[in-house]
Amino acid sequence: MSSISGGSHSGGENEDIEADEATRDTHGRADGDEDGALPGVIEEEEQQIQQAGLADAPLPGEGIPDDGADAEDERLLEEDYAQITRERPETLADQPGEEPIQTKAPELSPAGSGSITDDSPSVHGTPQSSPGRTASPRLRNIVGGRKVSAALQPFERRFEARPSTPRSASLRADSPGFLSPHSRRISLSSQVSHISSQQSSAGSETPQAPWEVIKWTKLRKITGHAFSETGRRNFGRPTCLAVSALIAIGTTKGLILGFDYHQTLKIIIGQGTKATECGSITALAIAADYSTIAAGHADGHIFTWEINRPSQPFLRIPPLDRDVLKQSAHADGHIAKSAILHVGFLGTRHTALVSADAAGMAFAHLATRGLGPVTRSITTTRLLGRYPSADPSAELTRKPSSVLAFSPLPLGNVEQATDNMGLTALLTPYLLIIVSTTPTAQTQHKAPRPKEVSTHGTLSGCLAWFPAVKLKRANANADHTVSKTKLVYCWSNILTVLDLTVVGGEDPTDAKSTPSLQFHARKRWRAEEAIVAVQWLGRSVLGVLTVSQRLLILEDGSLQVTDSIDLLHRHIYHQDLFSQQLRSVVEHTNSAEPSLHGVVADAFYMSFRVYKGRTFLLGFDDLTVGTLSNWADRLMALMEAGDHIAAIRLATEYYAGSSSNVTIGLADADETRHSMVRERLVAMISASLSYTFSQEDGGRDTRLRELAVVSFDACIAMHELDYLFGAVFEIFEDADEEDVFISTLEPYVLDNEIKSIPPEVVKGVVAHFISENESAKLEELLCRLDPRSYDLDEVTMLCKQHRLYDALIYVWTQGIGDFVTPLIDLMSLVMMLQDVVDAEQLEENPYHESAMKVFPYLAYSLTGRKYPSGDVIDEDEATRAKIDLYKYLLSGRPVPWPTKDSPVFRTTFGSEEEPEFPYLVLLLQFDASSFMSMLNEAFEDAFLNDSDDEPTMNGSAARVNGTSPRSVFKLTRDRVITILLRIMEHDDFDREQIIYLYMFIARSLPKYPSQIFLPDSRFTVILNELCDPPADDLREDCQLSVEYLLSGYHPPDVAAVIESLKTARFYRVLKSVYRRSQMYDELLETYFEDPEDKQGVFDCIAICLRPSTGLSQKQVQSVKRIIRDHNDDLIAINTLSTARTIAISAPDLLKPSLVAIADLHTQFVFLRALLEPTLLRELEGTPASPLAAEQQAQFTEKYVQLMCTNDPLHVSDYIDALPTSDLRLSEVLPALESSGVVDAAVTLLARNGLARDGMERLVTKLEQLQHALGNLLGSTSEVPDWQAMEEATQHLVEDIEKYTKVGIWLCQGQTAAITERKPRPRTNFAWEIREDDLDLDEYLWLDLVDVVVQITKNTNQAITYLHEHPTESNGEVFDTSKVAAALRTNAQQTFTALLAATTAPKQNRQSEEETPPKHRPRRHQDPFTFLRVFRAFLSRAASTSPTLADLRTVLSDIFSAYTFEEGVLTLGNGLLGADVFAEIEEANTLRQRGWRPRSQVCEFCKLRAWGPGIGEAVWDEFVAREEEREAERKRKNVERSGGEEARRLERGKGKAVAVPAALHATEGGDAMGMQTQSDEVRRLALVVFSCRHVFHRVCLDADFRDGKPAKKERYQCPLCTAGEA
Repeated sequence: MSSISGGSHSGGENEDIEADEATRDTHGRADGDEDGALPGVIEEEEQQIQQAGLADAPLPGEGIPDDGADAEDERLLEEDYAQITRERPETLADQPGEEPIQTKAPELSPAGSGSITDDSPSVHGTPQSSPGRTASPRLRNIVGGRKVSAALQPFERRFEARPSTPRSASLRADSPGFLSPHSRRISLSSQVSHISSQQSSAGSETPQAPWEVIKWTKLRKITGHAFSETGRRNFGRPTCLAVSALIAIGTTKGLILGFDYHQTLKIIIGQGTKATECGSITALAIAADYSTIAAGHADGHIFTWEINRPSQPFLRIPPLDRDVLKQSAHADGHIAKSAILHVGFLGTRHTALVSADAAGMAFAHLATRGLGPVTRSITTTRLLGRYPSADPSAELTRKPSSVLAFSPLPLGNVEQATDNMGLTALLTPYLLIIVSTTPTAQTQHKAPRPKEVSTHGTLSGCLAWFPAVKLKRANANADHTVSKTKLVYCWSNILTVLDLTVVGGEDPTDAKSTPSLQFHARKRWRAEEAIVAVQWLGRSVLGVLTVSQRLLILEDGSLQVTDSIDLLHRHIYHQDLFSQQLRSVVEHTNSAEPSLHGVVADAFYMSFRVYKGRTFLLGFDDLTVGTLSNWADRLMALMEAGDHIAAIRLATEYYAGSSSNVTIGLADADETRHSMVRERLVAMISASLSYTFSQEDGGRDTRLRELAVVSFDACIAMHELDYLFGAVFEIFEDADEEDVFISTLEPYVLDNEIKSIPPEVVKGVVAHFISENESAKLEELLCRLDPRSYDLDEVTMLCKQHRLYDALIYVWTQGIGDFVTPLIDLMSLVMMLQDVVDAEQLEENPYHESAMKVFPYLAYSLTGRKYPSGDVIDEDEATRAKIDLYKYLLSGRPVPWPTKDSPVFRTTFGSEEEPEFPYLVLLLQFDASSFMSMLNEAFEDAFLNDSDDEPTMNGSAARVNGTSPRSVFKLTRDRVITILLRIMEHDDFDREQIIYLYMFIARSLPKYPSQIFLPDSRFTVILNELCDPPADDLREDCQLSVEYLLSGYHPPDVAAVIESLKTARFYRVLKSVYRRSQMYDELLETYFEDPEDKQGVFDCIAICLRPSTGLSQKQVQSVKRIIRDHNDDLIAINTLSTARTIAISAPDLLKPSLVAIADLHTQFVFLRALLEPTLLRELEGTPASPLAAEQQAQFTEKYVQLMCTNDPLHVSDYIDALPTSDLRLSEVLPALESSGVVDAAVTLLARNGLARDGMERLVTKLEQLQHALGNLLGSTSEVPDWQAMEEATQHLVEDIEKYTKVGIWLCQGQTAAITERKPRPRTNFAWEIREDDLDLDEYLWLDLVDVVVQITKNTNQAITYLHEHPTESNGEVFDTSKVAAALRTNAQQTFTALLAATTAPKQNRQSEEETPPKHRPRRHQDPFTFLRVFRAFLSRAASTSPTLADLRTVLSDIFSAYTFEEGVLTLGNGLLGADVFAEIEEANTLRQRGWRPRSQVCEFCKLRAWGPGIGEAVWDEFVAREEEREAERKRKNVERSGGEEARRLERGKGKAVAVPAALHATEGGDAMGMQTQSDEVRRLALVVFSCRHVFHRVCLDADFRDGKPAKKERYQCPLCTAGEA
């Protein structure tokens, strides 16, 4: 709940904690600086704080009392507080000595720190929600415990579980407005900062978490008075609410109950007056000075009452009787029996008010001054709406309307030009209208309903004004001190904020000045469900109530939902006020109208009121008040609930700034917000830590670690590291919990959020990680912190002791700025490892890893980077570091460091003589490879060989470690290389170490060609040495170095270089030399020699033989000779690449290359890559053959021959695609026959006109298969594996079927090729037919049928014999019936093909007549061909077989199958006929039923096309059209029946049939109409499509619209055809 606004730390002094509604005295407006406070402000009982650690913590609500506050007010407030604390938390205290309400406005409540919009100072002595600054804050025990609200149920379940409450039948509790489910957002306050939900049992019937966004209190006394059975019996059931200095409740008995803020019933208005006879009270309003109250009744009466004289009404405005409307002129006013839904006072006057009723009419009422109600006259002016018409038919066509929302502009606490205009906002289902009533009624603004409103959603409307107020503290960036007047209005789920600006007429006292108003819709927001009520909780905070009774808290600036509260369990009173009036909007409105809605929501506005930031809810059974809690209240609630971690986390987010700053009472300005939150957050951390350390329970350690994390987060956010490492660390240290603090510190250091810690904390960190034996973590932490806070002596000693050399280097370089001392320390380790010779022992030495860090350290430092992080060093510091390191490393003798008096580091022991450049020698002997890698990085830095303004150090520019200024220092890369050559070539270095230097020089030369000056003789030596690598593992590095060297150095003797490269087998370098020298022969030969790049030879061939390369003819021939010589090598590398490369670059070498290939399969692959590359997996996606068609022909025969062996299944397909001339039978046929590719052979013979030869080979193949099958069946007794035999038999049957199909194809081709048969003499089919008399195709059919039948017959005999002579071994033989059935089917298919090919099909006579003669198909089929073939077949069978019994069996099976097929077809035809009849009957039934259009409006012009209101013309024309159709049907029936009537009709003497004007045309129907149609008939003609879209015919047909003769055409639905397109 809100606290009293106070000092700078409080949440109450935010700019957005707005000025409240202005308090008014009897003269109209009170001084804005003298606003009082509501006595007995509704507060929850203060809970006792029991934690001593919060002694001096500032808490919410503390403030400095107003010095000008009245002493009597202070005393009264103290008495109120004492009375409140004696009652229960949810009970309002009674003020001692209750008195009736006086004429003077009662004192107002103080402005809350986070929710009350009042600019007045805090009232001295007002009870606070938290102790003041001087109080000793203690954590208090939770009295009665509280429980967090349970998870919300889904929308439907919420209403099913809703407890039943007695309600009047007139109330629509289950309004259709609630029937569409919406998503339910859980309370945002329960999610902020992942606050843990610490639960406790609730002692009241409304459990809520202590940190809820709104704290609700049930007004028990008011509830007992107004909602009890006695109260309802005496006063009636409450129906509406108005809140000001008085809490006014209207009832169903026409009474008004007035309560003060002690919940004392002060006044009952209306008893014993006519008001009780006017129905229930439906609207209430209280005047600005709190002296008068207005009430609207259900029968249309309006009464105003003076609160201090409630016995008689001050004004009575009766409604007009409906009979008055029949008069031509009558007074304005509400109509009797139209309930007054809205009423409000204008400005400060008691006699000026506005009202609106359920019929959609609004009026302004002005009463003249007089001595009493009798002498007053009331002038009523109509603002909105129309009186109902006396004609009922005219009333039906009128668009229904109502006033969904209504509100006059209230007065603010600053004078405005709009105060005297009487601005009133009205919201109808269609428009927002703002009118001014003074001096005359005038419309100031209109706004239509937004297009975003869904046309089929829930219809609802609401609005609320917020007047212009004086800001507490103007924003520094703003140039205004007064806020704008704002109006928020909602249609359905669309909320809009409208700003009002006054232009001109700024002086409110100048009656002549006419202000001009400008309205600007600033922002729009879409809710997830319909909005039924809206109120301003503050100047920048909105309360939005949705149809599912969820209260959303929105910030005006961003229109973001900051909190969401479920109010369904509070059973807010709602009533169905609009559905009856707006029934047509839902049921009968044209679908094109944007006002079409599914349901109309109930009204909630009379139950949802806000006054001074407090929210009042009128429920069905109680009255509840809620206070929007501010940030301090929420934090204190969490602290009191014991959730310290969540409280600190939430306070941290408040400090950083959240999206709900305005809602919770915090400033958007960072500086102001930080000053408000910092002090409280620090106190919360201290108190929470003290309390946690004082607890001894099982969860203490876990809570302590979480508390440490949130404390770190808070201190980092506030930049209070001194407090963190001071007071907080001391608390942990005193409790011996430093380990928790340090383990929490670690991730913040690693994430660079903390970069510096004080020395005492460093000691704790070091001690902790050393005790945990985690030196690696300690080293990483030390390298990320600021080393200037370390004890250098202690840290360096510690680092050396635990070998933390990364940290040691970091401390020396970043803490002291000394880059040489770490180098000396690392070289000392190198000295320790000099005597270790064995490589394994060297790597196992504990100091080896640390000694190796010398090279990355030098690489980082010499390139201007920090070690080990890699961050860039400041330029001046980097320059000093490089100078120091280079000078020390390149010194010719040992030198002292850092001063001349310092000790000298020596690289030898005892009296041994130091070598020249001792430090370089030491590092090179330790690891030359790593040293060169380091130097390679150093050379890339611009420090070496810089321009004239190279990095220099002079006496005035640089000092290191307090030493004297250094002289100018310059160093070049050439100088460094010269020193290295001098050292390594004259000292005791082995050849492998020198090779590393040579590789470094070779790779540096092309990078810095103008900075390295070595003689050519030196480069020659380097080249020769690199061509002779000392070890195989260095070969590749040496070859790469040679490549670098030759890119910058061109030796004079190329031949010698080539010989050296050949000896070294540096093929990559050799290729580049050959290519540069254009020695292509040698280049190609090198590719064959290089074992690592064999595949590259193909690219080389392509490049060499490319015309653009420019080779001479001699060179080309030389390259081709090499290709021929290495043909086997190319094939071994890749056959496919060889074929395609030669085909593209040297096609003349294809034949020699093919001949040179010994392996036949390789030849096949070679040719396939040329002729059919897409069949090779490796060449998928490759384009077609690289050879032209004429080039392919010379390889085709060879390819086919090889394919017969390697891919026989593809031969037939390939031959089919070839031209006939590409293959010679003499070359290909033997290969086909030898490999058994009979189908391909037959195909080839047929294409060459040798179909008979092809059939002979095919018959031979089938006979071979038949013999094999017979032998296999006859040897079942000798085959032990009958499953293998079954598989073999299946393969033979499949081959027979395949070759039979080949024979059918051959015969069909010959039959189709015959254009005309030779004439035949007439013959008798009983005579014997000679085979010589048959045509070629008939002879082929005869051979095929004969062999197929013979196979079937012989196989059946073998199967019969097998069954008649079983043996023990073949007792369980496979199922032979499958074999017999397959062969029988094969024979049947052969006969079917013969019959189909030799029998002429029936032609469609009509289509044949319409086809030109030259395009008609040739009819060469002889109907007797089948009979001749069959007769010849029988003759051949009789001559070759002594008996036809077996043959008869075969033929019987074949023709029985035809008989079965005939039966199946007959049965299927019958079933199909029955189904078709049923479908046609159903279609006819649907046709007779007709199509019902989707809507009653034309889809094009959106005007009503049919239905009520369109008149009877459409129906009459429809009836006439149906009569015409019936007459036409009868006429056709008469014509079909014949007889005398039909003849009379044919002669034109039959009865004439009246043909009415045809209006309706259907899809596919006749659209012809009468040319003499009237304009009305033409305008109403309709076209209904099968898709149920309906159009006016004039909208579809322009000719029909213009009255032109109608054309016979078929319309298509424009909507459906557009969708298909």
